[in-house]
Amino acid sequence: MITASSGANRALAEQIIELAGQRSVPLNAELLDLTLLPLPLYNPRHHAEQGIPAAAHALNLELKRAPRWLICAPEYNGSIPPVFSSAVAWLSVQGEDFRSLFNGRPIALASHSGGPGLEMLGALRIQLAHLGATVVGRQLRTNRDTPAQPASITDLIDRLLSLPAQA
Repeated sequence: MITASSGANRALAEQIIELAGQRSVPLNAELLDLTLLPLPLYNPRHHAEQGIPAAAHALNLELKRAPRWLICAPEYNGSIPPVFSSAVAWLSVQGEDFRSLFNGRPIALASHSGGPGLEMLGALRIQLAHLGATVVGRQLRTNRDTPAQPASITDLIDRLLSLPAQA
């Protein structure tokens, strides 16, 4: 479970983790909050002068361990949150084949946004598909007026689990 927000999307991620643990066969899900990582904004000058930060290496290793991801992210100015974009940029400069982290990786998307969140979900879907991920067709959209329903969360989890895990 990856969250790109310390607010409502983190709460949504925690709700999803709780429901995953209540399944007839409970799922073990861990929360990775990108806002807590000591990861500087990606900048090619910083990269050239100081190399890849240890936090970026640790993030890469942690994401490799997870066979499936569910990303909870808000819409920022009609697009992907900067903390998520920067994390992907740091991941993309590691190793000869950074796409191996994404290739075939089953990923589900969820968003709690002030508005519809559709622009972010669409942009994130395009980016992840470009990187080679297998993105679940259904997504979860929620906001202050339309809270996430347990049945919708369960359905999203089921769809994510129906995809073969990445080894």
